[in-house]
Amino acid sequence: MASSRKLTLKSVRDRLVWFFVVLLVSASLNAFAAADYYNHVVFDNSVTSDYYYYGGGRSVFPSTLQLQSGQIPVDTKIFYTPPNALRLQWRSVPGGSWDAEVRIQDIRNRRVNFIGDTLYVWCYSPQAIPAADLPLIQLEDESHDFTIPIKLGNTSLPAKHWTQFKLSLSLFATASVYDFDPHRLHGVYFSQSSTDDVPRTLFIDEIKIDDSSASSLPADESTRPAPPKTVRAKGYDRHVDLSWEPVADENLQGYIIYRSLTHRRFRPIGIQAAGMNRYIDFIGRSDQQASYMVRSVDRSYHESGFSNEASASTHQLSDDELLTMLQEACFRYYWEGSHPVTGVPLENIPGNSRIVATGASGFGIMAIIVGIDRGFITREQGLRRLTAIVNFFDKAPRYHGAFPHFLDGETSEGVPVFGMFDDAGDLVETAFLMEGLLAARQYFDGQSAAERSLHSKITHLWESVEWDWYQATPQEDALVWHWSPRWSWYISHRLTGFDETMIAYLLAIASPTHPVSPSLYYRGWAGQSPAAVAYRSGWSGTTDGDHYVNGHTYYGIKLDVGVGTGGPLFFTQYSFMGLDPKDVTDRYTNYFENNRNLARINLAYCVANPGRYIGYGPDNWGLTASDDHLGYSVHAPVLTSDNGTITPTGALASFPYTPEASMAALKHFYRDLGDRLWGVYGPRDAFNLGRNWFSPIYMGLDEAPIVVMVENYRSGLIWKLFMSNPEIQSMLPKIHTDITQPQSSPSPGTK
Repeated sequence: MASSRKLTLKSVRDRLVWFFVVLLVSASLNAFAAADYYNHVVFDNSVTSDYYYYGGGRSVFPSTLQLQSGQIPVDTKIFYTPPNALRLQWRSVPGGSWDAEVRIQDIRNRRVNFIGDTLYVWCYSPQAIPAADLPLIQLEDESHDFTIPIKLGNTSLPAKHWTQFKLSLSLFATASVYDFDPHRLHGVYFSQSSTDDVPRTLFIDEIKIDDSSASSLPADESTRPAPPKTVRAKGYDRHVDLSWEPVADENLQGYIIYRSLTHRRFRPIGIQAAGMNRYIDFIGRSDQQASYMVRSVDRSYHESGFSNEASASTHQLSDDELLTMLQEACFRYYWEGSHPVTGVPLENIPGNSRIVATGASGFGIMAIIVGIDRGFITREQGLRRLTAIVNFFDKAPRYHGAFPHFLDGETSEGVPVFGMFDDAGDLVETAFLMEGLLAARQYFDGQSAAERSLHSKITHLWESVEWDWYQATPQEDALVWHWSPRWSWYISHRLTGFDETMIAYLLAIASPTHPVSPSLYYRGWAGQSPAAVAYRSGWSGTTDGDHYVNGHTYYGIKLDVGVGTGGPLFFTQYSFMGLDPKDVTDRYTNYFENNRNLARINLAYCVANPGRYIGYGPDNWGLTASDDHLGYSVHAPVLTSDNGTITPTGALASFPYTPEASMAALKHFYRDLGDRLWGVYGPRDAFNLGRNWFSPIYMGLDEAPIVVMVENYRSGLIWKLFMSNPEIQSMLPKIHTDITQPQSSPSPGTK
């Protein structure tokens, strides 16, 4: 079965198919769960405008299939929903074959669970294609079980008409050994059918699985949704930020954004989903005036009238203005993208709207403080949000004072994302949370009842953490990461430096209620026992720094402390968002100097680019933990931990250590890559230019380090707040005491 429509400007405005995102800003306006989008949509748009990373293909001579770098080309002129569609161009010849696959986009914490009984595909061709010559279509699930191929359509595709083909999933009989499961769809294959030896072009857009009743319906004036109100436009250096009041309609599906650069003709440039009332139009140049209007669209594809018109101009920003722009964009992750019920930051967006992370919440607390101080929100707004977050954690389960790594954003219950053994206390995530809470306690030091209450609740959470319990036994020479009432110390993961976990030791020593001995810092964190040495060399694969002290020189830069070339950049950030490294000196190094050298080595490695990866250089660097095209990975300046993936937070959260190089990276990420990398929350998680891959997500562990470390570079705000806690001030001298004589370490060298 198929429906068709002539390609006109009105038809572009009238067609908006399923597109839900995980951004839940107002629960009352989100009639459909955020996960619904990923329970239906297989393909909507490509982040990249040349070819689609998640679409590949091949051909066997004499048949041909046009590909770009082995991937399906993207077209930005002909599309069903803006701004692009996939373009298949083939020639089917006897004796040959071809196929093109559109894969499901990989998203962290997304469970593949497609819901519906029908597959929908929108198609368009410049010339009519007889039904017999349309491609075959075949499905494959996550277990690589597959179906028989069937015809894409039983009717011809007319020329220059968008046609929606509707295929019952019951038609896709299993052709593999095990039954195909459409709910766990992995990919949609288009392949050669009749061998007509004729060049064909087919544009494909909006592939989804849904109920048989979910198809385009004629517009009915009486059921059209209301248009968005109060559309606002603000111009920046290369982009315009649009926002509007949400439309209160339980059937609202989303919005279409229109732009005019001539004040005469408005063209559709993008879509946005219900629940997200902001859109970034990356124009790519300064001194460009643009006007915008927005329409709302409901589930039956009834489109509202136009909103008010809003105009703005892009204009060159100073370096200081660029930093404010960056901080405000990343800050929105914690303000507009938080859990709709409790306001706690989500683990990642898009992702699972149920999952919030304890550590990312601590980072988000610090980001909200920066947002208040920079005037992005008022002090009263920030106070209300932080009070809600603290109340959330006050209800959450605690295991000798430590919180689970992940929590349910609505119920506060623990969520064992990493498996059944990770079901209880996580000391490191708790330390990151306390880092944020202690900064907030100092910021909200007013005499109002609300601020006094917040101060008291934070103190209670802080003093409830039993740091000494996580030493496991008095004889244990290190803190242990996890404890569970069911599994006890089953996850026997010691905290051994140098990595991101230093803050856990320092807070444990600083605790006024459950402290550990300062000697544990040198015996555990900086320990040189056989267990500590084996731990370091085990995860790094090198003996450089396996005794905590390093002393080697890399790219002309000496590294006092750290394993190998220093590791990923988050080692210099997570513990030091509140903790001022300038004030932390032990018998081995000053940690500001050591962190700065670690960041400089990371930069120098990217400039040297021993892996010959595309794009690496003095303005394109930052190796740290993030997703990449293969999944989650810890990227570091060593060939064995580098696959060409740059994570913007690596360079941007290094501003205190490498201000010039970090500014160069910001300008490159924004001005040169912004059309693919920059969105409503600033830079995406990561990208790989050699793979033409840009992450579809933003991460809670990415955005706050940018906000906070940029602020520490600009004003030192969070460093000053955290370090002003009396417990921290009394802790610092304790690690300066020469408790034991350091053991010998390898002789320094140059590498």
